[in-house]
Amino acid sequence: MATGRGRLLQLYWRGLQALRLPPGGVGAATGPDGEAAGPAGFSSRLVVVRERSEAAGGSSLGPETCVLGPVGTWEPRRSASRPAARMRCACGPVRSREGRGGARAERVLRAARSFWGRKALFSVSRVCKVGKRTPLRRRERRSGCGEGPEAEGRGAGGCRRAPRGCSALLHGKGPGARSASRAVLNQCARRGKHCEQRPKDRLVSLERMPPEILLKIFSYLDAVTLLCAGCVNRRFYHLANDNFIWFRIYTTAFSRKRCNWKVNSAEKTAVSMKSLSVEDKEAGYWKKEFITKQRASVKAVLAQVLQPVNPDTGLPVKTKEALRISGLCWVIILKAKNGQEYVMEHTDLSVHDSSVTILWYGKNWPQLAMLAALDLCGVTPVFMDRSKAPSKNGPRWHSLIAKYNLSNLTESTMIGWDSLIRIFCLHPGLLVGLWKREEELAFVMANLHFHHLVEKSTLGSATVPYELPPHTPLLDDHPEYGLHGYQLHVDMHSGGIFYLCGTFRNLFTKKGSIENGYVKLVVIRFKNNTEHLPLIGKFGLSWRTDVFDGCIKSCSIMDVTLLDEYGKPFWCFSSPVCMRSSGPSDGPNFLGQTYCVDYVDSEGKVHVELVWIKETEEYFIVSLVLYLRTAKINQWFGTAY
Repeated sequence: MATGRGRLLQLYWRGLQALRLPPGGVGAATGPDGEAAGPAGFSSRLVVVRERSEAAGGSSLGPETCVLGPVGTWEPRRSASRPAARMRCACGPVRSREGRGGARAERVLRAARSFWGRKALFSVSRVCKVGKRTPLRRRERRSGCGEGPEAEGRGAGGCRRAPRGCSALLHGKGPGARSASRAVLNQCARRGKHCEQRPKDRLVSLERMPPEILLKIFSYLDAVTLLCAGCVNRRFYHLANDNFIWFRIYTTAFSRKRCNWKVNSAEKTAVSMKSLSVEDKEAGYWKKEFITKQRASVKAVLAQVLQPVNPDTGLPVKTKEALRISGLCWVIILKAKNGQEYVMEHTDLSVHDSSVTILWYGKNWPQLAMLAALDLCGVTPVFMDRSKAPSKNGPRWHSLIAKYNLSNLTESTMIGWDSLIRIFCLHPGLLVGLWKREEELAFVMANLHFHHLVEKSTLGSATVPYELPPHTPLLDDHPEYGLHGYQLHVDMHSGGIFYLCGTFRNLFTKKGSIENGYVKLVVIRFKNNTEHLPLIGKFGLSWRTDVFDGCIKSCSIMDVTLLDEYGKPFWCFSSPVCMRSSGPSDGPNFLGQTYCVDYVDSEGKVHVELVWIKETEEYFIVSLVLYLRTAKINQWFGTAY
């Protein structure tokens, strides 16, 4: 038996006989019977060329075909004890020391084309990955080509094992070797085709499943996952509205807990009657009922948490806890003129004594010229679980708080600026910062008062804001009812720094102070020095983006909470304000520059006068007056001023 180089030449010679190729390639001299001539000292190396067959021509070859061809000559080895033949292979053109690997692969391709007689038989050639410089030994007879499932194993020398067809081709004997080898090649091609290209009809797809199976799968999902599945496509939406599934979820979540295991006949009858009425309801009925009752239970839990009230501010004591357990967050929806919407999650949040400040900033702002409006919404999970942290990936409820028109960003609404930005105030409580150079959005800041904040952020809808419950006035026969017993709590702050925090009690006025539709309520009198209050720290409004931060002088956030004589909130707001110069002071007690701060909305006005004291370098509030609308007082107290 031949070993080493002789064994390799013998295998190569049988392959050439099976393919009718001369050892020199296309055009070389053939043998006497049309077969390939003997080696006669000529030797070669074997490679496996992987070809992709084209559909044209009806070729019997598949996407993977084993082709044997001459690609080079033998190189002498210094030691005769070591095998002289080595298999060199890579996922690309075969390379040699002479640098003619690409030309050799093309020669193999031309030889295969001439054998099969079709020019457009193969596409771009690719050499299979057989191994890296692995010697061909006797135990590696089957190592060679193949990338199908048969070639997943490794040979003894580390090479990939060839399919059975390739082994039969190499070891074929007798006159029937040619036809047998061709059949084996076709078999290898079919195996590779079935392994690489899996038919589409064998793929498992949820879209092709019958609705009965999908409904059975959906019946094992919980409410959160079922709502998420309904958002996949229209078919899943209709299947996820199945009344039988939601009726089971509804009865499991809200059924009464029994202390014993027995069920009386009345309860059995009620359950059976409900189950019979499931088919009579429209699709999605029990889904709506479940969500409605779930929202009602969330409302009841929050109402219980918000029940204790602070006597100084008249606001709930546990507002921060209610915000935490409800998983409440806020988003702004930027609406473009072409109808496109951009949803921005809040970036920063700070909670104060009577308000919350929400900040949005980033690099992905749309162009201001294409925006028309801005919606401020509160977002909460549909299903509240106090034992788990709220998730942003589940179904969430949007509650509209306020709408703003971005075309109102004009000089009349600008309240301050610095070297980088200009800020604009949009009522109620929205602050928009624009870059000076680009005139594009830098940040958006919303200031929300605690009064009915949780209700506004959770109980509204995506299009309609929450409506406050109607107020029932308490009638009184006092001649000046509704003009006395007020209590005011005012804060001025920015960036976590409070410049003013004061509470004023027993505020009153008289009928003679009513003029031009307003009731004048004096809090700090200009002529009473004992009532004057200083502002602590450097007065200014802090802002921040992902790139820069700064502080705009003469601006801050003002929180006002006015309680009536029964301790209920009468007028509440949180809004940015600006301090403007009003000239030198005319009073005999102050020598310095005077400033004023004004705020106006549909329920009243606030007017504050301040004086800058150079000696102490601080502002003093010398006057604070509230102007309450007469219509608001009449509606609240049932009077007719």
